[in-house]
Formats: sequence, structure tokens, C-alpha cells
Amino acid sequence: MEKVKLNIDIKKEQEKALEMMKQQGERILVCTSTGCSANGSLEIIEKFKELGANVGTLTKEVKMTAVPTGCIGFCAEGVLVVIPDKHLTYVRVKLTDVEEIFESLKNDTIVERLLYVDPAIKQSIKKSEDINFYAKQTRTALANCGHIDPESIDEAVAVGAYQALAKVIEENDQEAVIKEVEDSGLRGRGGGGFATGRKWRSVYKHRGGKSYVICNGDEGDPGAFMDRSLMEADPHKLLEGMAIAAYAVGSDEGYIYVRAEYPLAIKRLRLAIKAAEERNLLGKNIMGSDFSFHIHIKEGAGAFVCGESSALIASIEGERGMPRPKNIHMAECGLFKRPTLLNNVETFANVPLIILKGAKWFSAMGTEGSKGTKTFALTGEVNNTGLIEVPMNTTLRQIVFDLGGGIRNGKKFKAVQIGGPSGGCLTEEHLDMPMDYDQLTKVGAMVGSGGLVVMNEDTCIVEVARFFMNFTQHESCGKCTPCREGTKQMLSILERIVKGQGKMEDLDLLQELGEVIKTGSLCGLGKSAPNPVLSTLKYFKDEYIAHIKDKKCPAGVCSALKSFEIQEDLCKGCTKCARNCPVGAIEGTIKEPHKINQEKCIKCGACISNCPFKAIVTK
Repeated sequence: MEKVKLNIDIKKEQEKALEMMKQQGERILVCTSTGCSANGSLEIIEKFKELGANVGTLTKEVKMTAVPTGCIGFCAEGVLVVIPDKHLTYVRVKLTDVEEIFESLKNDTIVERLLYVDPAIKQSIKKSEDINFYAKQTRTALANCGHIDPESIDEAVAVGAYQALAKVIEENDQEAVIKEVEDSGLRGRGGGGFATGRKWRSVYKHRGGKSYVICNGDEGDPGAFMDRSLMEADPHKLLEGMAIAAYAVGSDEGYIYVRAEYPLAIKRLRLAIKAAEERNLLGKNIMGSDFSFHIHIKEGAGAFVCGESSALIASIEGERGMPRPKNIHMAECGLFKRPTLLNNVETFANVPLIILKGAKWFSAMGTEGSKGTKTFALTGEVNNTGLIEVPMNTTLRQIVFDLGGGIRNGKKFKAVQIGGPSGGCLTEEHLDMPMDYDQLTKVGAMVGSGGLVVMNEDTCIVEVARFFMNFTQHESCGKCTPCREGTKQMLSILERIVKGQGKMEDLDLLQELGEVIKTGSLCGLGKSAPNPVLSTLKYFKDEYIAHIKDKKCPAGVCSALKSFEIQEDLCKGCTKCARNCPVGAIEGTIKEPHKINQEKCIKCGACISNCPFKAIVTK
């Protein structure tokens, strides 16, 4: 193929951008993601600027600049302030801490009390790279997150943005781009893990007319925030990945579908698109070539079902977001009945690095069937919650106990819900299993978008299953009977069980309903809706039986199955519990031990919270 001469030297643009960043002097990186902004990070960065951390300010021969960044990842410790030149990470920073940090930078000292304390060794960690949460990660898609200003195209270019796009346009070989993605082994990071290169080639085969590239940023799983963080922290990486895909398959128009609940992501994407078009890195005749690519933002209304490809397309077309039968593949008939390529945010974010570093570099990470790295939103009962990225051969044990810092308050590990409402439950026996697409599928779970909710010994598994089924049933679009009616019936059964009204035959009925929904539902979300119930039935059936036969919740969570008792040796007869009981269930005379009338008790817990002697316990 004859090379294309570009009118932009992206390497020189990078040199200029790096020089601009050098002029900032010592950079004070302040996380301004959605989470940290809610904790006051915007006020913190303004305070730094007020004190003099601005470009051009000379403080004792030290020039400092406060830089707003996207998610730094360590969400449990926000607001995070990072001083990269000094390898310092300050955690749980408040507005009142800013002056002390600023003075320490002037005097070249450290604010010890704001350093992260490792719960395992009970010691402060002085270097960012020694914090286990970061040291155990391999950041590729997230490499720039928390290190650059997401609203500055210069900072994106400084760390390599648009170099991969320039390379593919200059080399002028669409098939070579697709082959590189195929050889990398990259699989879709949004759910099912379909081979990305194979999907691209299917669309490429239908080139010649109008086609579209869509990014699915409709992240609806409870506890998941991987895509949101990427869009907020490094929007140009996503745009570049989409542009490369569009070049490879012969498309000139694309959409990013983002739920309206992500206003910061939408704002930064719009700014990034505008800046890239002004630099001729997107839009018409990119870098002086014949290749044009225009990207639009489509805001979704927040329906979980719109994360499903055909429902998402219906929504972009202005129809109600409901799945369509997939008798015709999207590569042939997708958006506006034209060939369409759809990947999620993280999938596109991996593409520029694959092009620059090569398929061999990417495929060297992970397992035989699952190459590269994967981002996860690590939440629940771990010490270190946040956004992580690890190779796909990383085990659950390493994620929970190394990166996650173990279970809070010295409790025991019980399980992990992986993949959100579409995923399944992993137990202690799976701790040494790598996060591999195929292996997880074999045990009834799935990587999904990457949500990881860690549970401890005090978690009621039946209530967890009820929670996810409640979410799925509420979000069902109602188009197909198995999902609409099946999830409703499963939820009804689970609600009876947690109230102590279940029957043993309910367990067989849950299993049967789950299999029918998996087989008969129209879309992938419906087919995977029973997974949390089926996987917990498989691994924690004894808890279901305890709720039904013994009328007990082993974790002591289900209020309907709790019994409240007063320990006579601790009760002083102060009557405070009786005076605060809303139904008069506590009986006794002053200065004598009281008793609870179990028939009247509504298990509200008011007695426990009001007893000054801790004489009331639940059983």
C-alpha cells in the first residue's frame, strides 16, 4: 500500500506538549472524578490555586501547578492528591489540609498524617509505587487516568494520544489494522467477551456504503464505574480507539451512547471531540488525509436494557430502547439498517496501545483464551475499594487480598458477585481461579463489564440474590414473556424466603424458572438475569434451606427472621427500651429485667439502639 502524507507531525506536537507541561513545574494532581468531586475536590484544587499553585507562580524558586485529573483509582481513600515528582500520594485530603500540603512542598517536607496506612503492616507508605493497591496492577487502558488533565488535549497528546491513529492513516492498510487486533486476542470488555478482531472483520466485509461505529458507554450494573472513569479521565484514548476502528472498517460516522447520569463524562467527551476537531485529529479529512470521521454523543435515559446492543441502537434511532430479534447480524444491518460496529469503552481504549506496541505485547499478558488486562470496579467488604486493572491471569485471591487489602475489620471472606446482575457468585473454592472469560463461564459466572462486589461472613447470600433479582425485574423492558414474568415470579419466591415464608419446593421452582428464562429470553440481559440466583443456589444452598426449614438467617441480616431477646443479667430495668418501642412489645416493671413479647415485636431494632446497657441481642 502507498503511504499517505499527513499534514500533522504528531511526534512534534507531542514534543511541544511535553515542553508545555515542563513549564508547569511541580504538578499537584487532584482527582476531580465524580466520586472525589462529591467529597470536595473542586474546592481543594481552587484552594491550591489561590495559594499560588498556578502556571507562572514562583514560590521559593519552585514553580507549582494544581492539575485537575480524572479518577486516580483508589476511591476508598479519596480525595486523593498526588505529587508525581516526589512520588507522594496523599489520601482523604480535606480543604483544611491544603495549606499544610502547600507549605510542605515549599519546604520539601512530607505531611506524614496524610499518607496511606497499609492495614496489613500498620505503617505509612511514603512512595506511591509502594502502595499495594497500585504496585499489584498493570495499567494499560487506565495508564493515563489520574495523570493528566482530561480537559486538555495538549496533555493527552503529551502522553501519546493520536499517534496510533496517525500511524494507521499513514500506512494506509485497513486489513493490516484488523489483523493486528485479531492477533492481539482482544475480546470485548463489555460482557460476553466476543473476539474484537472477528467483529471488525465482519463489518469490513460489508464496506463500500454508509456504516457506523458505536461505543457502548451505557454502564448500568450496580457498583460498576469502569467506563465512566475512563470517559472522565482519558476521553481522547476512547476517541482515538473509535477513529482507528472507523478507519479499519471504512466508516465515517460514530456515536458514543452514554447514560445521562454521567454528566461529567458527557461534558469531557464533548470538550475532547471539539478540541480534536479543531486540531484536525477528528472530523473532516483527518490530518490532511481522505479519511473523515465525525463522532456524536447520544445521551441515554438510564434504562439497563439499553446496554444490550439492539436496544441501544433502537434508542439512538429515536425509538423505545427494547431488544430486537437477532436474525440479522449487526455487521450487516445495524444502526439505520446499515453495517455497524459496536464495542464498549474499555475495548476501544485498548486499541491505540495495540497499534503502537503490537499484538505480541498485548497477547503476552493474560491467559491462553483471554489476553491482555481487564479493569474491575472493586467494591464491597474490602479495605481498598476502587478502580483496578490487572492481567487476565490474575486470581481472585490476588485481587481481594493483595490489591483489596483483605476483608474489613478482620472478617472472613465469603463470596464475590462478579459481573453485576448478569454475573454470578464466586466462593472460597474459586479464590485461585484466574479472571478468564471461559473459566468463569464454566462455574456459572462471567466477567461481564467488570463489577466485583466482595462479601464477608455477615452477608446474607439469599438477600444478595433477592437484591439483584429485584434490580433485574425492575429493569426488564417487558418485551418477552420469559424475562417479564419469569423474573417477577423468581423475585416473589425470594421475597417469601427472606420473610421466612418459603417452602422447600421453592428451590426447585427457582431452578426451573431460571433455566426457562435463560433459554427463552430474547436478549442477553434476559438470558443472564437468573445467574445470581442459580449460582448462589449452587454454592450456598444450605443458606436457602436455613431460611426455609429453620426460619433462621445465618448471617442475621433478614429482619423478618430475627428474634430480639433481653439478657436478664444485663438488664437494669431502666424502661428506656419499653418507652421507645413503637408497638409496646416490651413488658416489665421498673428496676426489674424486662421481656420482649415475640408476637407483638415488629423487629424494628429501636430497643437495641436505645438500650444503654447493651442488654438486647438478636438471634
